[in-house]
Amino acid sequence: MAFLFGRKRKRSHDQDQDHESDRGDPAMSTSSAILQNHSYGLKVLEEPQNAAGIVFDVVFVHGLRGSIETTWRHNRTGAYWPRDFLSKDLSNCRIFAFGYDADIVNFWNPASKNRIGNHAENLIGALAGEREITDTNSRKIIFIGHSLGGLVIQQALCHSKNSVEEHIQKIHECTAAIMFLGTPHFGADMAKWAAFGSHMSDSFKRTNSDIVNVLKLGSEMLANIQGNFHSILRTREKSDQRIQITCFYEELALSYVGEVVPMHSAILPSYPSYGIHANHMDMTKFPSCDDAGYGSIRRELLRWTKQLSTAGPTPLALNCT
Repeated sequence: MAFLFGRKRKRSHDQDQDHESDRGDPAMSTSSAILQNHSYGLKVLEEPQNAAGIVFDVVFVHGLRGSIETTWRHNRTGAYWPRDFLSKDLSNCRIFAFGYDADIVNFWNPASKNRIGNHAENLIGALAGEREITDTNSRKIIFIGHSLGGLVIQQALCHSKNSVEEHIQKIHECTAAIMFLGTPHFGADMAKWAAFGSHMSDSFKRTNSDIVNVLKLGSEMLANIQGNFHSILRTREKSDQRIQITCFYEELALSYVGEVVPMHSAILPSYPSYGIHANHMDMTKFPSCDDAGYGSIRRELLRWTKQLSTAGPTPLALNCT
């Protein structure tokens, strides 16, 4: 029980208010309400009218107990930053969000039994298919993943690399950058928290124990995901096409739970890492474009897009423009 009643860290008053207003927020826009009713699959959030000027596909993937709509929307202001802020700062990008059943515990219906690999296959199939039918499968890709979503992205790239289908292989070949937000690369206490809920004696409760087990510290499956992903990174390094990576970690604890993904698990050695002054749930929600957390993410994305737009073609990506 120590993981439920561990040492608390400083928490802002605004964050407490945000969680209290998480349900039934009157500030939620009509378009956000529509998103909430279409939570699964690949959704286009923003696509510039000038298709010839689009250089990148940006793909958001939410994490555990998240969704396309709730993960990226600020609870109090209703700001949905991938569409409301980022689309203005990155005018040369088509922006997607991918949704999947991330409820590992469900009180009324069976929780999804899909494993991380299943979610990864669905992501890669949807994205590759969309790019194929729109004749954009040579466009550079930037992934942004929160929590479990980062692991789904890693596994998706492994599926892409091993696929015999050319349009699916193009995903890993054209991936130029990945941003990880609170991703437990080496496991985290979030697994203990989830496992606690799954062991409660409730006849109505169903759990996805496969995902719970993957997230545990020392998980063999998690080690395999990391090993395969880092193999891709090394291959890209050798071909002089390094995948840009930046990791962000939470600076505040979650009430009654504590730190969900510790910094040492949320960062990858040799890659830039920065803190966001929020807890694990709120680190993906920004009230305005002036928020410091959004500013940090924006700077990295602008740095990437500027660098990647001016870089010449490399051996692996001669057909990725």
